[in-house]
Amino acid sequence: MQSRTGIRTATTFVAIAGLTLFTAGCATEGGGEEAVEQVTITISGPNQFNSDPTSFGPAWEDLVAAFEKEEPGITVESTVLPLSEFKNTLSTQLAAGTAPELIFAQASHTPEQVVTLDPYLAEPNPYVEGNEKWQDVFNADYYGPNSSVSRNAAGNYEFIPFNLYIFGLYYNADVFEDAGAEIPETYGELLRACDDLRDAGYTPLAFDNSWLAQNSVFKPIMASLLTKYYDEWNQFGGDGKPGEATQVSQKSFAKLMLTGEITPQSVPEVAEALDLAREVVQRCATDNWSGVASTGATFTGAQEFLSGKAGLSFGANFSANGLAEVDWEYGTLPFPTITKKDSSLATGEASRLGASVGGTSYMIPSYIEGAKLDAAIKFLQFVSSAEHVQPWLNESGGIPAIVDGKPAPGLEGFLEGEWAVPPPVPDPQFIPKAINGQAVYTGYFSGGKSIDDQLNEMSGYWIEKSKELAADGAWTDDWAKQ
Repeated sequence: MQSRTGIRTATTFVAIAGLTLFTAGCATEGGGEEAVEQVTITISGPNQFNSDPTSFGPAWEDLVAAFEKEEPGITVESTVLPLSEFKNTLSTQLAAGTAPELIFAQASHTPEQVVTLDPYLAEPNPYVEGNEKWQDVFNADYYGPNSSVSRNAAGNYEFIPFNLYIFGLYYNADVFEDAGAEIPETYGELLRACDDLRDAGYTPLAFDNSWLAQNSVFKPIMASLLTKYYDEWNQFGGDGKPGEATQVSQKSFAKLMLTGEITPQSVPEVAEALDLAREVVQRCATDNWSGVASTGATFTGAQEFLSGKAGLSFGANFSANGLAEVDWEYGTLPFPTITKKDSSLATGEASRLGASVGGTSYMIPSYIEGAKLDAAIKFLQFVSSAEHVQPWLNESGGIPAIVDGKPAPGLEGFLEGEWAVPPPVPDPQFIPKAINGQAVYTGYFSGGKSIDDQLNEMSGYWIEKSKELAADGAWTDDWAKQ
């Protein structure tokens, strides 16, 4: 467990904005007579860093300014989209051919809708001195041959990670002290701490009705319980070919589901994980949380936590920026370990999540061509250069995806211990594109849906998503055609 106080740069966010597309034109550099072809590209995604509805923050603006100085013929505009709407907005624009040059990678899409980056990654990154292959600048455990999540269903690279993402629990040390509650290391200790906090008049866990909140509880529990199936389920490498991956891949999961080898009902740990997660929500979460709208992705139940009324909240590595103005001490900890005392199905191993490329990652629509495509590639190369991206990482609470980068000051606690190690069997988040990002466990966590109904619904999700992956990846295996 790590405790710290620290990063002081920005606040939490809610962002709204429209989308503006720009076209290439001519400009004269430095007042000279020679005309320079000016290309403007737009980067569009959710604001993960602050509450400004029009900007990703001063650190981002500095990064863009540095790029524009390096490449005076390119202008970069930013479009900030609401967290609750960006996936649908970008997916709709992508399908209509109106999305801008760089879009947030979590937008639902098919492989042919975005540029395959493999040929570019095989060439040198011009912003990294001595580099012969752009791919080599990245940490291969997170983005490369050692990772099962850096490629799409077709086995290709389609996005570039600007940073890595890891979440955990933030706690208000003052609230814990006032309530006489112990900082939890196990699941059972978490529930007891929640009781102590509630008895003292605090909300134990600031929560809202977002998918982020539900997933933050369920994901680590599910991954913890499924660890024992690694050898049995590990059938495909990260490249989609028969073999093994460091984590059970989506293709391995899809085969298991489409062949009927596993279902949510046949794996007892699935129901157990749902039950354990519901217990946390019902015993710890904000009263009437299902009616609490999310105010952004920095913290779950952000307003309640930042006001000092709650003991705990889920947040990511860059969420610490949102604590710039609070007058209380805070710390961080992983989701507590599920012990055998907590569940007969537990392995007793420490909880794992692992940093991943699910932080700030961007891709290029496949219809972007010519000078705009070249400019977009250059920007992606620029932000994967340690020299240029490190200042932004430092100010935004970033963990680098590149080998030569360093975590932002104060983030070391997220990277120590078992929590930072990727689980061998990740939670199979097989959610179909149509409901991607929706809070699909609300009924069960709030007590309005039975476990049988939840498992049946989940079974449908798993099969539908598996078929989507098979189609997107053009898998030719017999089992993929079922």
